[in-house]
Amino acid sequence: MKNCKEILLKQKTNIKEALQIIDKGAMQIALVIDDDEKLLGTLTDGDIRRGLLNNLSLEDNIETIIFKNPTTCKIDDTKERILEIAVSKKLYQIPVIDNDGKLIGIEEVDELLKPTTKTHKVVLMVGGLGNRLRPLTEHTPKPMLKVGNKPILETIILNFKKYGFTNIVLCVSYKANIIEEYFEDGSKFGVNIEYIHENKRMGTAGALSLIRDKLTESFFVMNGDLLTNINFEHMMNYHLSNTSIATMGVREYDFQVPYGVVNIDGKEILSIEEKPVHKFFVSGGIYILHNKVLDFIPNDEFYDMPTLFEELIKQGKKSISFPIHEYWLDIGRIEEFEKANNEFHGVFNV
Repeated sequence: MKNCKEILLKQKTNIKEALQIIDKGAMQIALVIDDDEKLLGTLTDGDIRRGLLNNLSLEDNIETIIFKNPTTCKIDDTKERILEIAVSKKLYQIPVIDNDGKLIGIEEVDELLKPTTKTHKVVLMVGGLGNRLRPLTEHTPKPMLKVGNKPILETIILNFKKYGFTNIVLCVSYKANIIEEYFEDGSKFGVNIEYIHENKRMGTAGALSLIRDKLTESFFVMNGDLLTNINFEHMMNYHLSNTSIATMGVREYDFQVPYGVVNIDGKEILSIEEKPVHKFFVSGGIYILHNKVLDFIPNDEFYDMPTLFEELIKQGKKSISFPIHEYWLDIGRIEEFEKANNEFHGVFNV
């Protein structure tokens, strides 16, 4: 996904300036936004020429010639979905918006079709004991449990590879030899794998202190027991475009109170809500961190990710959320493992 700052217009822009933006941008298109950065429409050279044929002048604004119903894709659309849309609509570029209609960037079909390899590392935490999944984990580390006839960890790695992230760091501990013997250096899976051994519990963030010298730019951190089909490339672009020091993938979690809730003020009853639903955002176990966050992580100590984010917030460092609307499942218990196996082939093509 490309940054589109150079091809942005406001609807009061005149045609002459719009032509200059389109020519300078070299993408043959401009994107029209409002003051809240919501996408209003697109503008091409063809739209302008038709306007000029209808007696508009170069000094007139573009408001009447904007194409106001452009095809868009969402930030959580997969590469396959974006290509499907592009082919069906015969498009070369598709604006990317978030769930509020705010413009995030633009996808170019030619770029999507090119094989890309990115330098950002992916740190996967795969050293847990998996106590809640016993007896399944008595002889097998949790990330190596098979879902859809392959280990959970293999699906995770192949999903990152699909988006060009091939530099993988596995933080291992419990039954590490099983993981190392299966994946080796990663070459048979088309990735590069390094191993970091935790000799004691370090926490999701604490383990990063063991690999400070390997993390020189923004990098992913993800729990090794998650199944998700989010677009990792979009998440990284979202993190970079927001100049965030830390980005947390978050899931909406609903909880319904099983009773009628009575709202009171002193003795007086103000209202009664029948079985209200409360909504929260919870951590999705997927993070992108700028390498500067390593300065906030103590050496050789247990340090978890919530504590790290709390410290960053306390220090006034920009930390943002990335809503996860795609398939997401934390395989922490037997029932979730069974659910994953039932749903796998309907969700994944890896």
